Amino acid sequence: MTSAKPVPISRRERPAKPALTREGIVATALEVMRAEGLDRVTMRRLATELDTGAASLYVYVRNTAELRAYMLDELLAGLDLSPVTAAGDWRERLVAVLWSYTVVLAEHPGLAQSALVTRPSGPGYLRLVDGLLALLSAEVPAGRAAWAVDLLLHFATSTATEQGTRSRAIDAREEEDQAIAAIASASADTYPHIAALGLELVSGAGPDRLTWGFHVLINGILQTPRPT
Repeated sequence: MTSAKPVPISRRERPAKPALTREGIVATALEVMRAEGLDRVTMRRLATELDTGAASLYVYVRNTAELRAYMLDELLAGLDLSPVTAAGDWRERLVAVLWSYTVVLAEHPGLAQSALVTRPSGPGYLRLVDGLLALLSAEVPAGRAAWAVDLLLHFATSTATEQGTRSRAIDAREEEDQAIAAIASASADTYPHIAALGLELVSGAGPDRLTWGFHVLINGILQTPRPT
């Protein structure tokens, strides 16, 4: 008795794979990042998830840096920009928007680090910049506002990168304790100004220091004209 031959399955009967798109690649990259971390977001891994070859992805995304810029822009699209049109002091509303941006980056320090060298340029980023300009235009001359946006976002981005990376470092607490100990034990003869201030140099909660920093920049922007 002969065994029955397996019935061949026609390729025509298989469900068609969804067409590749940049949006689909970015969405898959964000899913992998949230589940396993940014380091796992590689072209090879995305190709596996999307059932295609890695070379096919480069038609839509030139390299990993560009992919991360698209990923960040997708996250920025979800920023809360309601303070732009809310009531209240424009400076406080400006700080609220900057805080919203900083929190998103601090949650994804790898993307924040990418933003320092590869600026996003998609609709999420443009929406953020337009909102910041809307708030600044209330009191700041147009040319100064244009430079102010870059300054404020750079401060927020670098802070988010530093804090996000430090919070995930295994020995971050140990390094912080060492820095505090060094300040506390600084000799008044050798470092008179450090000794005079002591632990005041590291006082205050991080959120308070960041908010203060935003206000320092905003007040400076108000008082400092662009060079002619």
